[in-house]
Amino acid sequence: MESGKIEGLWTHLHWLTVLAEQGSYTAAASRLGVSKAAMSQRISELERSAGISLVQRTTRSVRLTEAGQRLVENTRSQYEQIATSFASVRELAGVARGVIRITAPVAFARQQLVPRLPAFLQAHAEVRVQLEVSDRLASLATEGFDLAIRHSAEAPDTHVAWKLCGTQSVIAASRGYLRRRGTPGTPEELSSHDCLFYPRATGPAMWSFERKTARKTATAPVTLPVSGPFSANNSEDLRDAALEDLGIALLPDFTAQAAVRAGKLVVLLPEWRVTGAFADQLYVLRPYASHVPRAVSLFVSYLRESFAGGFPL
Repeated sequence: MESGKIEGLWTHLHWLTVLAEQGSYTAAASRLGVSKAAMSQRISELERSAGISLVQRTTRSVRLTEAGQRLVENTRSQYEQIATSFASVRELAGVARGVIRITAPVAFARQQLVPRLPAFLQAHAEVRVQLEVSDRLASLATEGFDLAIRHSAEAPDTHVAWKLCGTQSVIAASRGYLRRRGTPGTPEELSSHDCLFYPRATGPAMWSFERKTARKTATAPVTLPVSGPFSANNSEDLRDAALEDLGIALLPDFTAQAAVRAGKLVVLLPEWRVTGAFADQLYVLRPYASHVPRAVSLFVSYLRESFAGGFPL
């Protein structure tokens, strides 16, 4: 093939690499910011020029043929080098710019992350943040995310990770509910209360507690089944049900914080620590990479500073 014809296919080759990473025309087109029709047309043009099928199409996804896979493997590193070189040159101007794609848990994102974004974006006018709010654990490399916030007991060793802050689980209820039903003084008394909880796949919901402060005689941890009129797999829904006087909710502190500070919810059993419910650490993660865009580095620093104090109630 003539040199000029090959040069005319450089963009086509890059799009094929993105298609291989994303696994569908729709996802690849979204990642590149083009239409699905344009994506399909470029791949078809590349196949005609190569004289061989590069993609196997099905109704739900696409797979590369052996020829397509070989082409991607042989060109991927060159495109990564080009992207790295171009990003480093752009950053010589000293201005952070570009799109930061981030994924974060639903409740945390809506209550804690989104309210902190305006200050960062106003300080960095050429940066854009694209947020995916989801409780599923997305693959950063495969799905093209620059960062992820994870509520976890420990940081995964598959990514670069920074601790944002520690978190805790609390049980809380509205003053209206407590006036009607009374305030529990021990974990065991929760058995006679309406409790709002995350549903379990099998068996009853179980809440566990241990004392926060040491006593002369050791107190054994307490685990007991709870029940109530409402359960949900989202902490915001549980908090809102508690605000409607439906019962006592088990919540992460970042979900309870605003309502507790406003006096709308009361934290119960302050001498006891809830265990085995929600994770106790928040991390921000990024994939391993030889070059990290300045915008991403600045955003990580901003998050670490912003969340350093945790979520005091």
